[in-house]
Amino acid sequence: MDVGFNPQAAYLLTDSRQISFPEQSIFFAIKGDRHDGHLFLHDLYQSGVREFVVEEASWSDSLRQGTAGWSDAKIWVVPSSIKALQELVSERRKQFNIPVVGIAGSNGKTIVKEWLVQLMAPGQRIVASPKSYNSQIGVPLSVWNLNKEHTLAIFEAGISQAHEMEYLQPVMQPTIGIFTNIGPAHDNGFRSRKQKITEKLRLFTKVKKLIYRKDYKDIDEEIDLILRPVNPFLQTISWGSSNSGADIRVTYQSKKDNTVISLIGKSGAFNFETGFRDQASLENLTHCIVFMLDFGIASKVIQDRILLLKPVSMRLELKEGINHCYIIDDAYNNDLNGLSMALNFLSQQEQRQKKTIILSDVLQSGQTPNELYGMVSKLLKEKALNRLIGVGPQISSQANLFDISEQEFFLDTESFLKEFPFNTLSDCVILVKGARPFSFEKIVHRIQQKAHGTVLEINLDALVHNLNYYRSKIGRKTKIMVMVKAFAYGSGSAEVAALLQYHRVDYLGVAYADEGVALRQSGITLPVMVMNATLPAFDLLWEYKLEPELYSRRMLSDWLSYILKKNDAANAPSVHLKLDTGMHRLGFEEDDYDWLISQLQQNPALRVSSIFSHLVGADEGIHNEFSKNQYQQFVKGAGLLEKALGYSTLKHILNSAGIVRFPDYRLDMVRLGIGLYGVEATGQEQYALQSVGSLKTIVSQIKYLSSGETVGYSRSGQITHDSAIATLAIGYADGYDRGLGNGIGKILVNGTLCPTIGNVCMDMTMVDVTGAKVEEGDEVIIFGKELPITELAKSIHTIPYEILTGIGDRVKRIFYKE
Repeated sequence: MDVGFNPQAAYLLTDSRQISFPEQSIFFAIKGDRHDGHLFLHDLYQSGVREFVVEEASWSDSLRQGTAGWSDAKIWVVPSSIKALQELVSERRKQFNIPVVGIAGSNGKTIVKEWLVQLMAPGQRIVASPKSYNSQIGVPLSVWNLNKEHTLAIFEAGISQAHEMEYLQPVMQPTIGIFTNIGPAHDNGFRSRKQKITEKLRLFTKVKKLIYRKDYKDIDEEIDLILRPVNPFLQTISWGSSNSGADIRVTYQSKKDNTVISLIGKSGAFNFETGFRDQASLENLTHCIVFMLDFGIASKVIQDRILLLKPVSMRLELKEGINHCYIIDDAYNNDLNGLSMALNFLSQQEQRQKKTIILSDVLQSGQTPNELYGMVSKLLKEKALNRLIGVGPQISSQANLFDISEQEFFLDTESFLKEFPFNTLSDCVILVKGARPFSFEKIVHRIQQKAHGTVLEINLDALVHNLNYYRSKIGRKTKIMVMVKAFAYGSGSAEVAALLQYHRVDYLGVAYADEGVALRQSGITLPVMVMNATLPAFDLLWEYKLEPELYSRRMLSDWLSYILKKNDAANAPSVHLKLDTGMHRLGFEEDDYDWLISQLQQNPALRVSSIFSHLVGADEGIHNEFSKNQYQQFVKGAGLLEKALGYSTLKHILNSAGIVRFPDYRLDMVRLGIGLYGVEATGQEQYALQSVGSLKTIVSQIKYLSSGETVGYSRSGQITHDSAIATLAIGYADGYDRGLGNGIGKILVNGTLCPTIGNVCMDMTMVDVTGAKVEEGDEVIIFGKELPITELAKSIHTIPYEILTGIGDRVKRIFYKE
């Protein structure tokens, strides 16, 4: 073990699942509330990693002994791996003397960063945070990418509690600051809004200049009170409304097709036109304009670049494509960090075995083409890509560097669209990764399965957040089974299961054998419990190693007969015994126990993986005593069965609601269902979950009707005043219940809640949009973060489960991660 901390690795690794260049990587083993990197040291060593940072508190005797034979490895033992990571990058940062822009604030950080990269790219070699890498780990991983070829760096920093920014400032060491705004995000991590501002200002204690909007009075006051005393030579460049007293006075004038941004200050008066109209985009763009003017860029140049500015897509989207393909859409950004992140996401997708990438030139790398594409080639090789389609003059000129079985190159996007044989893209996962100038959205449009106007967007980051929330409830020693039955509660079984497998859940649960078969065919290798395993499906259970739930004498006898006829007990799937402790739906009752015990003792070939039961009323406090009795009855029954078996099994009784209400009953495993998808069934801790699904559709047509006219079948929609009526591309065949018609349902139309009018049709629904700002083709929200599914369910006296599972198959699912 080395004492001095002087790693030689070129790449920093904090996630054992995201290895790209193991021989050149150093792994920082981080122990958090929900994960422990020390558990994966051996796997990483086997993969080729030879430098490790471990934490003193986790450097146990067993770890010492297990790594004693690693004579070719370097292991540093430190108090905190995160602090060691930050200190290492802080030293590297001192080597560079270029403008470094640090961006902080509640909202807009990533947008401002991405737009600045677009606007400043001509004439600059820029390094920037990939996506929204702004955390205690994300900032050092971003700053590490600085190299001698870069002329400008743009990083963002986010914090969720006090004292975090003081660790990020020495890592980033910004010379120029941008404070975007202040809002409620992460308020609960601070005593007050002012304390949150003060903590964010710690990033700017040594900057030479700070750009901010003076209309935010709290920010303005804290800069004078807190920042100036510790940074007396600070130059502030404030902008704001005419009466704000800002250095630069800004006004916005809305016109028919654009907005004019007018700026007046000491440097002169300027007008800029933009197609953006919403206030958030205008604020973000103004931060960029003020920065560019101060940087010395001519106003005409700024205007030309603004007109080329595109909206920022901050997420990777997984969607269905042509010829049974899946598409990962990352068509707006292409640098080495972003490429590595997208390839890691690609490697998680098990739905198809073949992996293809459509890749543009990589811009703003600061490397020679030979160095750059040599690294890209190694990266693609590491990730076992089957096919490379390169688009752009640079990547085409370096074609000889790539060692991939299938590869084709095109000089530009238009040539690709015109010449490429699209029928050769089939049964694969395609990563579309392009820099903005290549307009790869055209490629996505060409290879995407043409979608019905209604889509269900699934936020994979929210799924992971919710999974980790429930994991924090049960602790590390309790396993977790996630229910992905009923198409993963409408969200998409294979896609959700692939994510869960990546995040190392212990079991999956499905309702029927064919659901389990579909998972296996999509590359899922996790143990799968089948709740309703019928006799005709036993062959499938055996072939695909699916584990049946046995709940009755007949069921157990049928299964025993089946596996005994196979005469291959060693390969028989394990089973799960369900006990009925009060649900009275399925399960062995107490009267069955003697018979069951005798069967278990006589048939050792029957390998029992778990014994479980189901709480009847865990979601409601009035049933607490009944739930307690169920638990006690279950523990007693499971104990009798385990004694008869002669070995321990997994025992589980808690569902999503039970995890929250009865954490002491967690036993060996819990079953997570609706909670994963963002609905906290007890209602006690809904605030802790994130919304996962957003059902959206489009406005097909708008009609202007007079009082006295009617809308829809049976003339049930009565117009009582002159109205604007929008027809939406969603109906009861898509899962929008007929009970939501005639004003019961409410749709969010560009921020305005609008009632339905008339009956819901099979494929369409009409909405009264009088007073809303809306045009044909606009997207509207049926439910989502802004319009909770729980409210929709309440309006028709049902539960979110029914709405989620009722969303039709023709509604396309789009999966995305930030």
